[in-house]
Amino acid sequence: MKGKLDFSIDTLGPCKVPSPIKLSNEVGDFIANYVRDTEFIRYNIDVYDDDSEVELEAYKTNLIEKAGPRELIYFNPKHVHAAICTCGGLCPGLNDVIRAVVRCLWNRYGVRRISGIRYGYKGFLNEFGFDVVDLNPDKVDDIHKTGGSYLGTSRGCGDRVIDIVDAIERLNINMLFIVGGDGTQRGSLEIAEEIERRGSKIAVVGIPKTVDNDLMFIQKSFGFDTAVVKATEAVAAAHMEAHSQINGIGLVKLMGRESGFIATSTALASHEVNFCLIPEVPFDLDGENGFLAALKQRILDRNHAVVIVAEGAGQELLKATGEKDASGNIKLGDIGTYLRDRITEYFKQEKIHINLKYMDPSYQIRSAPAVAVDSIYCERLGNNAVHAAMAGKTKLLIGLVHDKFVHLPIELVTMQRNHVNPEGSLWRDAIDATGQPVSMVTREK
Repeated sequence: MKGKLDFSIDTLGPCKVPSPIKLSNEVGDFIANYVRDTEFIRYNIDVYDDDSEVELEAYKTNLIEKAGPRELIYFNPKHVHAAICTCGGLCPGLNDVIRAVVRCLWNRYGVRRISGIRYGYKGFLNEFGFDVVDLNPDKVDDIHKTGGSYLGTSRGCGDRVIDIVDAIERLNINMLFIVGGDGTQRGSLEIAEEIERRGSKIAVVGIPKTVDNDLMFIQKSFGFDTAVVKATEAVAAAHMEAHSQINGIGLVKLMGRESGFIATSTALASHEVNFCLIPEVPFDLDGENGFLAALKQRILDRNHAVVIVAEGAGQELLKATGEKDASGNIKLGDIGTYLRDRITEYFKQEKIHINLKYMDPSYQIRSAPAVAVDSIYCERLGNNAVHAAMAGKTKLLIGLVHDKFVHLPIELVTMQRNHVNPEGSLWRDAIDATGQPVSMVTREK
């Protein structure tokens, strides 16, 4: 995103409490250092000869605050009642994040009141009757070894802002960690704004969770690497099926409502994908340049093919449902089964025998435990979320930008979704990996 952006972070007030974490401000003493509020990274790293004065000014001024432990904090740990909830769909690494937040609060800051809110935002609402869970390191010590969410999760009810803030005040919570994607985080911002209107001093810190990796500004969301690992395993199975049959075709549907990052990365990782279809890149089915003609040529040349399609791809080919789910997302048509049927019909008309195997591993992927690289990432996200909250920072997400952990304003991150750039290097490399046509569009666009 170009232009001058406001990366400033809201705080509850001046920090006057010495942190119980004993670090250093000196360089060269072999002791880990505190992070100061005057430490930033630049958002813009690409500079061009023909940049305008406005773009050059943005390069100098778009500074993002670094995350990490501060020497002085806002909250007295003895007075803290922290809470954490997980919202939306499942994602690898949820339990790792819960574990990291609890252990950092308890072991590093000495916080002894930590509550788990069950089943997302619904856990705040009386009519659902869910009890709050008391959390401590003993309870969460092994939860990272399993998938799912230890606290449970649900979609919806983020618009019940007044009721949620009433519950937060009843529980005397003064520090809330919300784990979820863009819809969840828009809800967390509204909660923080209502808290502010009431004059309460409650820190609201988001931890970004979207397996589709579609949050703006954030280099990578947790669970994404695990999703690619598991998706690559599914592709390997599809390839084995296709390669072992006469004119075998393996068709795999992956996650990706509006952003095709999982499908694109899986194509790069597997080395066995011949066609990758994503929401950002239009394609036709019919016509001399369409997908079906390209697939036919692949079968004639190599006698097998592997196709992966993101769930949001090709929606213009399907009848719109006009419905929305509990999170407010438009319900998508099933591009996977649609492609399965159209491929079968096409090759029957062409009088070419095929053996097609269709796979949809989405829920197996979402519910998987995090792989090692994700576990590391979740641990560091959770720790930095705690450091931010203890310093009285609010209305922010913890994110990774240019390999640095930073504080990002929720309002900025949820302005729009991140997408694969069809003209960028990631998609270019995916085209090289699959060998598919650069364009599979027949009609005029």
